[in-house]
Amino acid sequence: MQLPEFTRSTTLRWTLLVAGIFAAFVVALLGFVYSKTKDDLTMRSDRLVASQIGVFADLSPERRLDAINEHLKQDPARVRLAGMFGSNGRRIAGNLERLPPDLKPDNTVQGAVVDRIDEIGREKQAVRLIARSLPNGDVLVFGRNVDEVGEIARVLGGALALGLVPAVLLCLAVGVALGARARKRIVEVNERVQRIVAGDLRERLPHRKTNDPFSKLAVIVNGMLDEMEALIHSLAGVGNNIAHDLRTPLARVRLTLERGRANASTLEQLQVAADKAIDGIDQSLSIITAILRLAEIENSQRLAGFGKVALADLVREVGDMYEPIAEDKGIDLLIHSPHELSVHGDRDLLIEAVANLVDNAVKFTPAGGQVEIGLFRGNGENIVRVKDTGSGISERELDAVLRRFYRSDKIRHTSGFGIGLNLVTAIVKLHGFRFTIVPGSGCVVEIGCPVVF
Repeated sequence: MQLPEFTRSTTLRWTLLVAGIFAAFVVALLGFVYSKTKDDLTMRSDRLVASQIGVFADLSPERRLDAINEHLKQDPARVRLAGMFGSNGRRIAGNLERLPPDLKPDNTVQGAVVDRIDEIGREKQAVRLIARSLPNGDVLVFGRNVDEVGEIARVLGGALALGLVPAVLLCLAVGVALGARARKRIVEVNERVQRIVAGDLRERLPHRKTNDPFSKLAVIVNGMLDEMEALIHSLAGVGNNIAHDLRTPLARVRLTLERGRANASTLEQLQVAADKAIDGIDQSLSIITAILRLAEIENSQRLAGFGKVALADLVREVGDMYEPIAEDKGIDLLIHSPHELSVHGDRDLLIEAVANLVDNAVKFTPAGGQVEIGLFRGNGENIVRVKDTGSGISERELDAVLRRFYRSDKIRHTSGFGIGLNLVTAIVKLHGFRFTIVPGSGCVVEIGCPVVF
């Protein structure tokens, strides 16, 4: 007969192992408690008979006999033993029939088996005895029955043993319950993972709002799945965008070459056709180079170049770079960097990010407009802000403009690949900075850099 599946789980096996170890420990503990209890009770009994024999030995011979008889009368439990024996071994008083042959009168407590005699009859008992020789040659013996010591130890051991069974059963029950609970959660996780593997990227692992490690792991995995879903969707869109953006220049190159081969009759005409084809190929190569550049940044391969970067110098350098371009378009380029602020990062990448923002601002601002590059202190961060008087970015396009190769309908006529803001986002993410786009008329973008102390 096949056992239920949960009985073959690793959790249940560990539970049985722990329960076995626990039971062995409890048994060892019971043995120790039994032995310790018996030894302690025996020691207390030995001290008692030793003190008693001292008291009786100090009495006069006449009073000693009466005291022995009175001592034995006050013993309803029949555990006391006492006796007076002459130098020839003859019993003078007490409830001991004879002296044990191996009992030494050296005033030390010893174990022995004796014959007890009283009004009830004669009985053999295992006792603890102490014997002392008196000045007149007599031997005084006192003892105590140790059966009660063993009985007390056995009762205590039995009580502890009875507690062992429910404790082990409780341990097994808890182990089985925890194993079944863990298996239920694992089965649910496996089912959901199978759905994810089958292509349902919206599926997530179950978790509870608690601090248990499984829920924490599920939250982390769900975050990873969110990122993977976004990347996969982005990758699917990127493939289409790359195909679309490469098809146009490649088709133009092909058409130019076909026309040149069919219509060119002179070397100069062939050279013109070749030049146009080269321009189209260069455009395709620029798209591929931009994609590789993004991959390099997103894979964090530039962390080795990090250091202290002077933001004021960086802003002025970018301003000097685009000032002639802005002037040609009739745009005022203003630079505000009153503070010498610094940040930890890669200077070349940060220049590339700010230059992309300024390039977009100059490109999409009409003649007579204004572009402003500002550097100022914020709440615990240094902020680089690029502001223009162009058409701006609508709120519904805030997420779209950060996607690779996205180009709004109103800027289709302008040059570019739609990769600039995506490149800025990758650089900012690599540095752990904040990137914010403010929607509305006129575009305002900010890069927030933590302050370097």
